[in-house]
Amino acid sequence: MLRSLFSAISGLQAHQTKMDVVGNNIANVNTVGYKSQTTVFEDTLSQLLRNGSSPTATTAGTNPAQVGLGVKVGDITTNFSQGSTQSTGRQTDFMISGDGFFVTQSGNEQLYTRAGSFDIDATGRLVTPDGGILQGWMAGPNGVSTNGPVGDLKIPFGQTIPPVATTASTFQGNLDSQATVTVPATVVQTSVTMYDAQGSAHPMNYTFTKTAGGWDMQVLDSTGAPMKLTDSTGTLLGPPAVTTQALTFNSSGAMTGPVAKQFFFAPGFAGSTTPVAVDLSAITSFGGTSTATAVKPVTGAGSAMGSLESFSLGNDGTITGVYSNGMRNPIGQLALASFANPGGLTKAGNSAYRVGDNSGDPKVGVAGAGGRGTLTAGALEMSNVDLSQEFTGLIIAQRGFQANSKVITTSDQILNELVNMKQ
Repeated sequence: MLRSLFSAISGLQAHQTKMDVVGNNIANVNTVGYKSQTTVFEDTLSQLLRNGSSPTATTAGTNPAQVGLGVKVGDITTNFSQGSTQSTGRQTDFMISGDGFFVTQSGNEQLYTRAGSFDIDATGRLVTPDGGILQGWMAGPNGVSTNGPVGDLKIPFGQTIPPVATTASTFQGNLDSQATVTVPATVVQTSVTMYDAQGSAHPMNYTFTKTAGGWDMQVLDSTGAPMKLTDSTGTLLGPPAVTTQALTFNSSGAMTGPVAKQFFFAPGFAGSTTPVAVDLSAITSFGGTSTATAVKPVTGAGSAMGSLESFSLGNDGTITGVYSNGMRNPIGQLALASFANPGGLTKAGNSAYRVGDNSGDPKVGVAGAGGRGTLTAGALEMSNVDLSQEFTGLIIAQRGFQANSKVITTSDQILNELVNMKQ
């Protein structure tokens, strides 16, 4: 038989594979996180008809004469370039910008995916449409630790956080150095809500009264009664009881007293046994409008009891819970995996991959570090299929198949001529 017949057959098979790959790309043009593939052809072994020879002093060298025996599919490569962004507005849709894969647990196997469309199951776990569980680190008493192994990520809707008693208050802004001292003296007021150990709210007022030496500061409860000042241990100052803290400033507007730029007072309501520390380090006294006000939020400001209402995702994968009392606490953090050779991953179906022999081991860590991309909530990464390129590939595959079929037809005509020579 003619070698061209078998070469053409291999060409038909190779171009059929190319057509299959192109067809799959087009079919997945709207698949979330899909990465397009490309077929790479290679020639097969060649039959040696004549050996080559090296040159001598009297003769020239000759090249070998070889006839190729067809084509084969050398590789089907995956293009891991970034897909376009589609905004969805769903809290549980996440998109990776850059390299990396979401880590999911499917049965006893860890799988990796770029498809960030997740839902919340009946137990609060973030899951893929086919039931894979998104992996990461849940927050502990001291926040999120990413040093341990990954586990299931859960959104504990309905979770409550206990109330926290107020232990600190911080101020910022300016006290007008040119304010009047004469009766009535200039008074600046600002209010803040404090909480006892039971989470009950107590409105408090801070008053700054201009004096010849600077300003006098008092803390008043809702009835106007002044709070008594203490030391850091809660011991009352005096006797007699001290209710006013003098604030002094130098000519440059910087605070000179109190030297520590803070003072303490007894809250004066039930359930609060710890003195409240008032931080004054950000207060200045320049000529101009008085803008001194309490900073919110601040560590130690306290809070009422709260329940989880919603959550948000940071670029580093941190899931922050938003509670009914206004607090925002970390719930957990998503894990991302990177590979030395993503092209070595093997497809596991449902837009997921598993570790392959040539992919390298997964390097699991946080987003935005170790070469891993950042995360965006409320958006999905769409397929990176280029339809114009794929339709061109269709034409190439069709013409290649057509050309190889023509070789078979021509080879058959030659064989027919050989058979007819006997007649």
